[in-house]
Amino acid sequence: MKALLIYPEYPATFWSFKHALPFINKKVSLPPLGLLTVSSLLPKDWEKKLVDLNASELTDEEIKWADYVFISGMVVQRDSAKEVMKRAKSFGKTVVAGGPLFTNEYKNFKNVDVFILNEGEVTIPLFLKDLQNDCVKNIYSSDEKPDLSRTPAPDWSLLNSAHYSSLSMQISRGCPYSCDFCDIIIMNGRIPRLKSPEQVLKEMDALYDYGWRGGVFIVDDNFIGNKIGAERILTEIIKWMDDRNKPFTLFTEASINLADDEKLMSLMQRANFDSVFIGIETPEEEALMSCGKHQNTNKNLVEKVKVLQRNGLEVQGGFILGFDTDTQHTFDNMIKFIQKSGIVSAMVGLLHAIPETVLFKRLQSEKRIISPASCNNTDFTLNFIPRMKLESLMEGYNKVLDTLFAPKYYNKRIITYLREYKKLAVNKKLSLRMQMKALSKTIWKIGITGKGKFHFWKLMLWTILRKPSLISEAVTYSIYGYHFRKVLFANKYNRENAF
Repeated sequence: MKALLIYPEYPATFWSFKHALPFINKKVSLPPLGLLTVSSLLPKDWEKKLVDLNASELTDEEIKWADYVFISGMVVQRDSAKEVMKRAKSFGKTVVAGGPLFTNEYKNFKNVDVFILNEGEVTIPLFLKDLQNDCVKNIYSSDEKPDLSRTPAPDWSLLNSAHYSSLSMQISRGCPYSCDFCDIIIMNGRIPRLKSPEQVLKEMDALYDYGWRGGVFIVDDNFIGNKIGAERILTEIIKWMDDRNKPFTLFTEASINLADDEKLMSLMQRANFDSVFIGIETPEEEALMSCGKHQNTNKNLVEKVKVLQRNGLEVQGGFILGFDTDTQHTFDNMIKFIQKSGIVSAMVGLLHAIPETVLFKRLQSEKRIISPASCNNTDFTLNFIPRMKLESLMEGYNKVLDTLFAPKYYNKRIITYLREYKKLAVNKKLSLRMQMKALSKTIWKIGITGKGKFHFWKLMLWTILRKPSLISEAVTYSIYGYHFRKVLFANKYNRENAF
């Protein structure tokens, strides 16, 4: 049997880093970890190929080769997934689809022969059993939340790692919180499930033996959702890292209460974590209460961010506009918060109501849902009728973006961050040769031909004089800023025609 595993293309978003990656001669930030894991769940005697459309084109010959075309993706990859299906069906291929996009929206896809929904450790064996008995069904689904001991290591043999700036692994699934706009608890549950320390180290061994040295993203919904389990695993990772001279630089997602746990922060430092994504969403207490994000309430969020920065963890922040409680003051409050906190990578998106979430069901009952959610953080769309006048919301949103990513304010925010940040991790993401190439491109594109070159050189001078050990960070964030501005400019039409 021949299985072609296809990962659809992402649009250019904040987190795609599409315009930043060429500085380091990479094509994609992260690999399709889900499909690599699916490959390991399929029979070992099957022939398999992987095509990541973010790294390479899909050829007709590859489609013709396959007996089955497997597609997985996120909601934001919807349009690309539909194109892939259309091409596969034009050659008469059997299309098998799974992952978050199809679990949420399988009723909207007519060109799929087999849906393998929910968690593949449960549903893929059901499909394979029926395939063997020649009685394959259209839909395989299950509410079972499997023990992650059933999860095999990803099949790295399918991947060309040269295309990627970082690789990835998963340690846990699930999140103990209940934010009303989030579908994580629907897909993965509220009780975090963890792999065993032995399982985690085995996967790290596989990455090491594969030859990878550099960044590894821990893709967990909330790395500290089970703090006791996280501590136990971190203790083992530290030993593993020390024995191999810290070959990986780790980064992950976590809740803001990480800043309250000195032991966890210390363990993450020693395990060579250098950054963490935090869903801050909004500095406004009323909005946090209304959406159920209680873990962020009654806290000095700026100070919590600075605590993490002082403990060697760069904070990347997710922010949302469009809550029912938002007012005209919300936009200025968000700008002030982000600038004061020094969160350089601040992704500010419009609220989207994702199917099956508490938010979606509420808005649906209020007859406010108007279209499917794109889940694209830069396409300037809403899929519901906001409480605030749409024109006012979009004007405020544009003001936030124009301010935050203007070179003057963006570079000022980098300096605010560098003042607090204490570099602790051993960073092996880039070779010295690659760093020099990135620097030369940065000087040319940002420091010489860029519109914000004055602010770039001001940042470089400040860093050399005040924080010379962080010059690589200053260059990296300058590149990020270039990407963010390119994305915003590319979507200027959408911005201007959003109301």
